[in-house]
Amino acid sequence: MKSSRLLVCVLFVCLLVLSACSSNSGSSTGGNSGSNATPAPTKEAAAETEQPSTPDKEEKLKIGLTVPTLGNPFFVAMSKGAQEVASKYNAEVVVVSADHDLAKQTQQFEDFITQQVDIILLSPFDSQGIAGAVQQAKAAGIPVVALDGSAEGGIDTVVMSDNVQAGRLAGEYLVERLGGKGNIVIIDGPPVSAVIDRIKGFEEVISQYPDIKVIANQNGQGNRETTLTLMEGILQANKEIDAVFTINDEEGAGVKIAQEQAGRSDEFFIVGVDGAPIAAEALKEKKSYAATSAQFPNEMAIKGVELAMKILNGETVDSEVLIPTQLITQDNVDSYQGW
Repeated sequence: MKSSRLLVCVLFVCLLVLSACSSNSGSSTGGNSGSNATPAPTKEAAAETEQPSTPDKEEKLKIGLTVPTLGNPFFVAMSKGAQEVASKYNAEVVVVSADHDLAKQTQQFEDFITQQVDIILLSPFDSQGIAGAVQQAKAAGIPVVALDGSAEGGIDTVVMSDNVQAGRLAGEYLVERLGGKGNIVIIDGPPVSAVIDRIKGFEEVISQYPDIKVIANQNGQGNRETTLTLMEGILQANKEIDAVFTINDEEGAGVKIAQEQAGRSDEFFIVGVDGAPIAAEALKEKKSYAATSAQFPNEMAIKGVELAMKILNGETVDSEVLIPTQLITQDNVDSYQGW
């Protein structure tokens, strides 16, 4: 009987001990108990949890570039230069054409702001008219770098050819070839600083020669077709023309077509600005297209992006960067690399 009671007592104590162990095990899992308790992680699982997560790839910078027209090889070369240098900075370039329309270029600025681009590159169609759009971009904290012509509204900097020099080079060539006298035509362009400076440099030179007469001065809008129509009228109104100066080679091409259609190719020569492929080809013909002051649009874009990156990094940059031009004639065109 005693042994039976002793056995019962021993069993009772064992049950109490087992119950206590079960309770302690439940509390060690963070307060959860029973079958819902979370098991302790294995060493392999713990090591996996402690590994740092792989960082996301660096987000690309977005650059917006708006140009007056992509119908002009000059601006195509500019866009290629921007895209070329963008890869260096892990950037994406969005290129749009204003199609010689101020309202359209203004809307493109608004689109860039909505898209939250990091940089805006602007080749202005109208240096004054675009001022409001530039101000909006600046208010949104977006740096604006102008290319091939300055703009009002608070741009950070401008990268362009030395356009006064380009006009002077063209003027000096024209004066020398004419021997300081003759009847000339000027085909002007859009109201941007680049065009204004070219005309300024050209007129600085020819103003020193009173025997050089400007018999017509009209605005070809930088466009071949517009200039062709204008030149047809000028040819009808003037029976003696010795030379024509155009503010770009697209206009020069329009003059050349009108000249050829009128059968007056031997009467006068043409001097342009840009160094465009069409001008290089015309120079190699060794006919009426005589010279062009060459620019380097791809270099402008490359420099523009470099300056914009400095601005984003809080660095100070010059307010204006000028790239020298080069006079290309029938004599040196074969060594000209072009765009």
